[in-house]
Amino acid sequence: MANPNPQSHYVGPGVAQDVVSRTLSVIVDNEPGVLARVIGLFTARGYNIDSLTVTETEHDKHVSRITIVTRGTPAVIEQIKHQLERLVPVHRVRDLTGEGISLERELALIKVAGKGDKRIEALRMAEIFRAQVVDTSTEHFVFEITGKASKIETFIGLMRELGLVEVSRTGVAAIGRGAGAM
Repeated sequence: MANPNPQSHYVGPGVAQDVVSRTLSVIVDNEPGVLARVIGLFTARGYNIDSLTVTETEHDKHVSRITIVTRGTPAVIEQIKHQLERLVPVHRVRDLTGEGISLERELALIKVAGKGDKRIEALRMAEIFRAQVVDTSTEHFVFEITGKASKIETFIGLMRELGLVEVSRTGVAAIGRGAGAM
């Protein structure tokens, strides 16, 4: 799936490629220093990480999943994947976006302050976006919203006009569709 707003990136004489966003799922040993190695790879080569989540997925096997959202030309994405695959604690790397077979979700907590009409409008928008009120007072709400990152971005944009105070996001969690495991 291509980035909806691709940017052109110069890659050689007369050749430009679009910059795309990709979600990479990386299965690694759950041991000290693994995350630092993965991040070090991105840092050393000047690649940016837009979202990063890490959790142990198989306690008995001491295996974790690192989900990374990054951007680059298709050639850069391939280079990132190959470099990740060469790291010793890495078992497998999949480009879930490129394969087009993934489910991606994110969770955000969004604090909005407001009274009167803005308060009513914030509640109305929350209902439309299926955001839940998880904390409230007479002067604020904290909404919990889950979904694709684009849905969360849209909700945050609407809340800016209605009294957005603060946002906390988990980062993208992704998994491949179908019966097979990674």
